[in-house]
Amino acid sequence: MPGLVYYSSASGNTARFMARLGLPAERIPIRPDAAMPEPDRPYVLVCPTYADGMGRGAVAKPVIRFLNDPARRALIRGVIASGNRNFGATYACAGAVISAKCNVPVLYRFELAGTDTDIDRIRAGLSRFWGNECSTVQ
Repeated sequence: MPGLVYYSSASGNTARFMARLGLPAERIPIRPDAAMPEPDRPYVLVCPTYADGMGRGAVAKPVIRFLNDPARRALIRGVIASGNRNFGATYACAGAVISAKCNVPVLYRFELAGTDTDIDRIRAGLSRFWGNECSTVQ
């Protein structure tokens, strides 16, 4: 299966989710001076949302920095976004922003650190997604 890349802030919700997901993944660092992962195969990005009430600032700066590199951006195939439903219309809106900017689908949205159902659905969905993606390559 191709890769996963994720970002998790100091709160650790996304990191806990990824640990429970149990699939190989590379983490985008919080610190600006830390080395970025350099994926060498297609990946799905898992990203939390940090938006104000108007949706501004939805995508964390380290994720923007990661995606601003053309080689890394060229390998993204989809995005999974997390958020907090308390924020209404801006819930998981980082996924929509990344989807529009990178021309990839939003594959799933989950709240905070996710549920067991989210884990099951994402595992099954990624398996189907990569199966479909790989079947078109000759």
